[in-house]
Amino acid sequence: MASVYLETERLILRPPRAADIGRFVPLLNDFEVVKNLSRVPYPYSEDDGCAWILKSAWARARGEDYPFAILKKTDGAYLGACGYHPLPDGEIGYWLGRPYWGKGYASEAVARLVLFVFEELGAEAIGAGWFQDNPASGRVLEKLGFEPAGGDTRACLSRGTAVFCHKVVLTRAAFAKSGQRA
Repeated sequence: MASVYLETERLILRPPRAADIGRFVPLLNDFEVVKNLSRVPYPYSEDDGCAWILKSAWARARGEDYPFAILKKTDGAYLGACGYHPLPDGEIGYWLGRPYWGKGYASEAVARLVLFVFEELGAEAIGAGWFQDNPASGRVLEKLGFEPAGGDTRACLSRGTAVFCHKVVLTRAAFAKSGQRA
């Protein structure tokens, strides 16, 4: 499953490559982006990007992670990334570079990722989380049918502290009932 490519009307989701490093490092070297992510340092360097590419390839090959680069179909622009982490609790994550916020790309990419997780990986439920001060991420998940599942603090590497994180969950049945499709 290492070479899975997913498509939507405007996007291609594919495994990240070493050649992408120069494209995503500038997007992640933006505190406004990484402050919304748990495990991404700030500042973000090419060494961080290389480490992520190697870790992603290794984890994907073992079926432990399913990371995807998010690319715009029309010009191949690198918009961000998304992924599914089966263990421990089956959680998705995603980010977009700031120039691509507010254009519906996150909703489109995450909807396609969710479809992949339910249809190709056979998950029965998917979890996600969003930091208290990032309600836009919460709206993306809510539109797809994710429902509140509590909350707690989660470490945020770039901030150097724990941040309150809203937990949400989407079941296969709720997603099918919603009629959402990528």
